[in-house]
Amino acid sequence: MIREVCKDVFHVGAIDWDRRLFDALIPLPEGTSYNSYLIKGSEKTALIDAVDPRMKDVLLSNLDALRVDSIDYVISQHAEQDHSGAIKFLIDRYDPKVLGSQKCIELLLDFGIVSKDRARAVSDGEMLSLGDMTLEFISAPWVHWPDTIFTYLRERRTLFTCDFLGSHLATSDLFAWNHESAKRYYAEIMMPFRANARRHLERVRALAPDIIAPSHGPLHDNPEIVLSAYADWTSDDVRNEVVVPFVSMHGSTEMMVSHLVDALIDRGISVKRFDLTKTDIGALAASLVDAATIVFGTPAFITRPHPLIAYAAILANSLRPNARFASIIGSYGWGARIVEELKSLMPNLKMEIIEPVIVKGYPKNDDLRSIEMLADEILRRHRELGLL
Repeated sequence: MIREVCKDVFHVGAIDWDRRLFDALIPLPEGTSYNSYLIKGSEKTALIDAVDPRMKDVLLSNLDALRVDSIDYVISQHAEQDHSGAIKFLIDRYDPKVLGSQKCIELLLDFGIVSKDRARAVSDGEMLSLGDMTLEFISAPWVHWPDTIFTYLRERRTLFTCDFLGSHLATSDLFAWNHESAKRYYAEIMMPFRANARRHLERVRALAPDIIAPSHGPLHDNPEIVLSAYADWTSDDVRNEVVVPFVSMHGSTEMMVSHLVDALIDRGISVKRFDLTKTDIGALAASLVDAATIVFGTPAFITRPHPLIAYAAILANSLRPNARFASIIGSYGWGARIVEELKSLMPNLKMEIIEPVIVKGYPKNDDLRSIEMLADEILRRHRELGLL
């Protein structure tokens, strides 16, 4: 499918309707896309990013349909293979020069995608003339990887942002009409690099592009919507929300979770509850963007946290959300090291741990009163932050 982004600029990438897992980790409930953009200048032709190698035939077919007989430059904004994997096929057919950051070129060489004689590093602020159009390269390291650049097509006021401001979404719409998928993508990919994302956001705003064209998902023809959303997501603000990921093997922990959820709702606190035996882990990641508190619910699994809860803790530690507080509730039969183990899995997080509630066997009335006291303490902490 070929779509015109603006005059002489075409989306020639691939929509991957059926992909359901990314990086052998991230669920893709709505698929994804690999956005590749052809720019036809009066003198030179450039392609910005390629596609995943599994989709190379779609890219090559789109280029054939546009009757492209030469490509002078391939701009590799990021070396990860979902963007760069098809470059070697483009080299075989068109013999272009491959341009990217110094780090990107090094990675492309390491991955066996380009050879030294076909690659050249570009610097921050460098201009490339295509005749009647000019590309400006903008260094944007650590919005996901250290090698990223953005590319600004000055005459069309179109900014190509690679992974930044993108989304994992397969859609026939060229332009975004809501930003739920963008929030999920931010949580999964960008949140660990929040400070860098915030800094690059300011640079994007300064350019004031008319169109933002990421390398995954739909484009943005009203950039202020996604820029404002990112300004919110990358801020240090949290909301009056508690996220409760949990696992229950025999019903005891689930009873504690249900009691806590009801108690928090009664106190005017929004709750997002995730049974990790059923939950899409991407939805959990998205919920962590705004939450002030995380409460992990787990039974003792051979005295330690259940592996699914351990996984959720490791995920939170990697994503580094803004949450200010955490607690742990759960049950055990003959022994438990739940609290110590979970704390050890989250060294990157600066959350204050509110006194956990760990009970032996099925929760009794006194245990449920302890859950009520935990809800009271969460309420007090949220009030101190001015969230209620």
